[in-house]
Amino acid sequence: MSTSISAHDEAAQWWATAVSHIEPGSIELRDRPVQDLIGSVGLVDMIWLLLRGDLPSPGQSALLEAALVAGVDHGPQAPSIAAARMAATCGVGLNNAIATGVNMLGDVHGGAGQQCVQMLEEIRTLHLAGADWDASAREVMALWQARSPYLPGFGHRFHPVDPRRDPLLRLTEETVAAGVVAGDHLQAALAVERVLRERRAGARPVPMNIDGATAVIYGELGFPAPLARGLFVLSRSVGILAHAWEETGQGRRNKGPIPRSVLPARLKPVDPGSAEESPS
Repeated sequence: MSTSISAHDEAAQWWATAVSHIEPGSIELRDRPVQDLIGSVGLVDMIWLLLRGDLPSPGQSALLEAALVAGVDHGPQAPSIAAARMAATCGVGLNNAIATGVNMLGDVHGGAGQQCVQMLEEIRTLHLAGADWDASAREVMALWQARSPYLPGFGHRFHPVDPRRDPLLRLTEETVAAGVVAGDHLQAALAVERVLRERRAGARPVPMNIDGATAVIYGELGFPAPLARGLFVLSRSVGILAHAWEETGQGRRNKGPIPRSVLPARLKPVDPGSAEESPS
């Protein structure tokens, strides 16, 4: 008996998805008719539904919304915002201006949340194996700082204390107390802060930043680490849109990174012959 399938069935299987199902006159999102969702489900719950396949509890939804609200914007000094504002003056349209800003969200700017979730997961794993929280944090921090002096999610080049940290952690603590989330990622992050305070006694503290605080929330809510970056992209896209739209009303064309009255300094060329040979 032949096991071959028709070209139609092959194409249908090629695009098979559990996220949505569309037929003439019918739109289903995670098997739920869209007409039942419109007006009854908020955007944050829709994000959860499409990513997770079900609807969140009120406590889960509120905590996710807090994280998304906290990350929407950080001013034009943020590369993602600055790039979008410049793009908006180049005649590319809002969609391209937003894409320009989103494409700036790489490992250094925007990716620390994903990295922090990974780090907190490693601390949690050691703790579940029997080590206390601070010992687990020290061991994992040493491994991460052997690769880079920066710990993702901690410290900020602009804020001595990130104003978004405390309200996000307070909401997380309340959600833990309500039994909605377990609190392990929160404890792992607080352990990192304690170890950093011990190391830097008398020096400027290195508290948790927005990437760390939202990583706590995304970890507590069970989102895999890569989705921490994806969710941050969704959040920051709101600010990128607002800045790009505002810039379109300024009347500027081909906006550069510095005012036209400021000329870049001349960089003295480096003599290749004076450089030391790199060790092999």
